Formats: sequence, structure tokens, C-alpha cells
Amino acid sequence: MGWPVAHSRSPVIHNHWIAHYGLRGAYVLLPVQPDNLAQALRALPMLGFAGCNLTIPHKVAALQIVDKVDPLAARIGAVNTVVVEADGSLTGRNTDGFGYVHSLLQEQPTWRAENGPAVVIGAGGASRAVIVGLVDQGAPEIRLINRSWGKAQDMAAEFGAPVCAIPWEERHAALDGAAMLVNTTNQGMHGEPELDLRLDLLPVDALVSDIIYVPMETPLLAAARRRGNTTENGLGMLLHQARPAFEAWFGVLPDVTPALRSEVEATL
Repeated sequence: MGWPVAHSRSPVIHNHWIAHYGLRGAYVLLPVQPDNLAQALRALPMLGFAGCNLTIPHKVAALQIVDKVDPLAARIGAVNTVVVEADGSLTGRNTDGFGYVHSLLQEQPTWRAENGPAVVIGAGGASRAVIVGLVDQGAPEIRLINRSWGKAQDMAAEFGAPVCAIPWEERHAALDGAAMLVNTTNQGMHGEPELDLRLDLLPVDALVSDIIYVPMETPLLAAARRRGNTTENGLGMLLHQARPAFEAWFGVLPDVTPALRSEVEATL
């Protein structure tokens, strides 16, 4: 469910798995206007749905609609997965943090969050999921940078240590000594300006990650690759966040395979 939702690649992912595991079911797009979200979610049990995913602009609003919010979703402050329970009640979950961490672990098996400080650019919903994922993986320090200083401060205060807010004007210097850099904003996406960030002080052995996957290589990732940093785009996060949702609905934890990745890449 989203508004709009036609851009979503989730049907490609979930229908691939449904076919692979020989399951009876289908994953469909449901364009739902914000004012109709509560009615749409309440209709899921009656229509025979096992659940749904939520995308913009529904992730925060759903917190007040579902019957139960998973503790992890409550910490992140957003719901991206709704599960219809056996009694017809709705449980809200968030799998984005899982998706982010497991995408890194699949592509970079030696990566560990405890390797050193992480710099996270952006303070929106995606940033919250990434930060919770990194905190739970043992990140010793997370330097949160956002154009809106107040929003970064509020978020750092909410999460507490190891998250600290850094003013936007100090973003270039904040890369000094970092073990990883994560862009969670839309800067660098097709049609958007590129992220205004100099990488001069970023260690060459730092991992540079961008949750954008259209394009597959943003200007940030291209600049990082040219100077020798390991880079990861956002496609892995998209693929891996779908795994626990699929398991919740169908009872099978699927794998992210080269065949699935290729099928999704072909749609980009």
C-alpha cells in the first residue's frame, strides 16, 4: 500500500519467491490514499490477505491504526510490514533495519558495525531504521548529520548514545576517522541534486553506502569508488527487507539469490 505505489519493485521480489517455493498466493499493488489507510488496513483480514507492506506516505500513520506494534517498529517509529494474525488482528513490524544490515553482511561478509564510527546523512524514516540496525549491531559511535539541525538534535536525544548530532556545516570534517558513511537522503537519486559532501577526510578503507538504487551508482558512490572505498547501493536493502516480511506471511524465510537480483535489476 502506498500513494503513489506504481514504482514499487516489491511485487517482482515477492512473486519471484512465491513461484520459487511453489506457494499459492500473489503480491499486488494497492494504491491507497492517506485518508483511506485505516479502512484499507481493516479490510485486509476480510479480503483474505496475509498482510501487506507499507510505503510512503503510510509508514508513520499506520502506528496508530494497527492493533499491536512490534517493539522494533516502535523504536524506529514506522511500520513497513503489516501481518494479519490468526484472530484477524493487525501487527505492525519494521524490517528496514534488518534489510540494511543483512544487505551489508551478504555483500561484505567481513563488515562489522563495531569496526568504528559511522556517519549517517539524513534524519528521515530510512535514517531511523539504519541507525537502529547499526546500534543493535554494536556501532560504537554514530554521527548523525542533517540539513535541519533541530531534527538531528531531536533524533540524537531520542536514541541517546551512541548517536550524536553534527551540524550540517561540519559534515566534511565529520568524516575524519569514520569506518562507514551512509546516505539515507534522496540526494543523488535520478532527478535530484547530488549530495554536497567532500570525501577528502574519509579513510580509504571506510565503507560507503547509499540506500538509493535508482541509479545503481549515485555520484556519491562513484566518487567513493574512484578514491578506493568499498561501496554498496540500496538494492540489497530493498531485497533483504522483504525476507522477514515474506516469512511472516508465508512461513518461509527466503534467500536473496543472483537470479532474484537480476530480475529486479532488469526493471530499474
